[in-house]
Amino acid sequence: MPLDAICLSGLTQELQEKLVGAKIDKIQQPERDMVLFTLRAPGETLRLLCAVGTGNARVHLTRASFENPAEPPMFCMLLRKHLLGARIAALTQPRGERLLCFELDTRDELGFEAHKKLVVELIGRSANLVLVDAEGRIVDCLRRMDFGGDVERRMLPGMLYRLPPRQDKPFVLDATKEQIDEMLADCDGQRPLDKWLLERFSGLSPLVCRELAFRCGGDYALLPPLLEAFNESVSAGELEPWMVCDGKRPLDFSFLALHQYGQSASCIRQDNFSDMLDLFYAERDRLELQRRRASALNKSVRQLRDRQARKLALQKEELARTEDRETLRKTAELIKANLYRIRKGDRTLRCEDYYEPDCLEIEIPLDPLKTPQQNAAALFRDYARQKAARLHLTRLIEEGEAHLDYLNSVLALIASAESEKDLADLRRELAAGGVIKEKGNRKPDRGKTQAPLRFMTEDGLEVLVGRSNLQNDELTTKTARRSDYWLHTQKIHGSHVVLRCEGQEPPPHSVEQAAVIAAWFSQGRGAGKIPVDYTLVRNVRKPSGALPGKVLYTDYKTLTVEGDEELIKKLRAK
Repeated sequence: MPLDAICLSGLTQELQEKLVGAKIDKIQQPERDMVLFTLRAPGETLRLLCAVGTGNARVHLTRASFENPAEPPMFCMLLRKHLLGARIAALTQPRGERLLCFELDTRDELGFEAHKKLVVELIGRSANLVLVDAEGRIVDCLRRMDFGGDVERRMLPGMLYRLPPRQDKPFVLDATKEQIDEMLADCDGQRPLDKWLLERFSGLSPLVCRELAFRCGGDYALLPPLLEAFNESVSAGELEPWMVCDGKRPLDFSFLALHQYGQSASCIRQDNFSDMLDLFYAERDRLELQRRRASALNKSVRQLRDRQARKLALQKEELARTEDRETLRKTAELIKANLYRIRKGDRTLRCEDYYEPDCLEIEIPLDPLKTPQQNAAALFRDYARQKAARLHLTRLIEEGEAHLDYLNSVLALIASAESEKDLADLRRELAAGGVIKEKGNRKPDRGKTQAPLRFMTEDGLEVLVGRSNLQNDELTTKTARRSDYWLHTQKIHGSHVVLRCEGQEPPPHSVEQAAVIAAWFSQGRGAGKIPVDYTLVRNVRKPSGALPGKVLYTDYKTLTVEGDEELIKKLRAK
């Protein structure tokens, strides 16, 4: 998804129409690799974002808001000193380069007219923002480079600014038919076509190379006419902003429609390049932030789950050791019955085991430092201790298994969370239950939770889905009517699903679609067909003292269905 040279040329044409003549009113640096310019243009205020971070280098107009640091960085202060009040005289892009140059008319410290350039280099890891004076010397740059690489490209204040060295391959739009035919004549045709295009021509991103290879089916013989038509179209300025999305998740963008994804993603034309880039990176950053937060919460819950599982395993081992407690009592009784045979200091007792039918003679080890009565009393104490431990461990294991089951249900809900608000609801639930602690000794967030997810079956019946265990409880015990249908995956953690029946018997098709929704919002998502139980809400009850989300149900029927993402989208849109 790089902003390649051709895509940047379409963006440059678009920005020229809006930015030339605009005045720089404010300069902010919300992040280390990002500078935001507020511009005054005739009749409107524009905000220009210049980002030069690795993986997100771009220039575009934005509507997004950013939080500024308490103290502006030094580079931001320098830009304010030189560029506040400057007007954009021109906007240029060197041919075939991922580089944008803002020609600025400003005034120096004495009030005389001055000319400066702000160069935005969008070249991968070398992306940079460079302020150049009228003599072509670097005033300063966002990312200084004083060692390594080409000596002529060292970026330090006072040095002459030079454009990046050109690549040793022709720019794709400048390649003639004869050059292309000559390159193809030297090719053995064994290398994948997209790799060959990337190696032979500059100005093409890997994404565009894959698209060209896809359009000609990877056949080298079909490439010349396709490349000729491509060059004619781009040279004529036929560039359109297209963005590829997988549901809500943005995947790629380009200046031409992308067909290589087929049915797995949708290619949507955008109004302009700035809006496309603004939407793409805002949504990508939001999803990345959500992923990191979900990952952090998921890691915390998994650690708690694994710790609880280890604790349960140790408790079960200890419980298994209490199975022999009756042997201790019988041994103590035999010692007590044979006190007359034991002398102080004896190490063993040989006696008949009258608990066995044949009364076989057995040998019982003794502690020679204890009297016969003390040996018997010690065994009775061990028996009583193990008997009490068994009762206590049985209760602890029952509680531990319930807690482990609850943590697994939370992990399933984290996996199906669709937004940061869903994660906030789960975090609030865990903090309120004392499962996790809020950082910084903050009080648990008592903010308002979201409403359940809503769907509409093709028959017009409403389906509600819980986003958290607390919401599952509220949905099942308070929101749902006794005549509604309640659905849940069988023996698999997932959300509670309620099919609103309005007092009528729902059509079988609606019940099946509600079951598909229940399968999708569960741990069984993507696992093929899974069983989903359904029953009337009146048959569902919450045991006293049970953890959130835990219910018991009777008189149920079962459907075997598979989660269908396309159906989920369709029913949610309705």
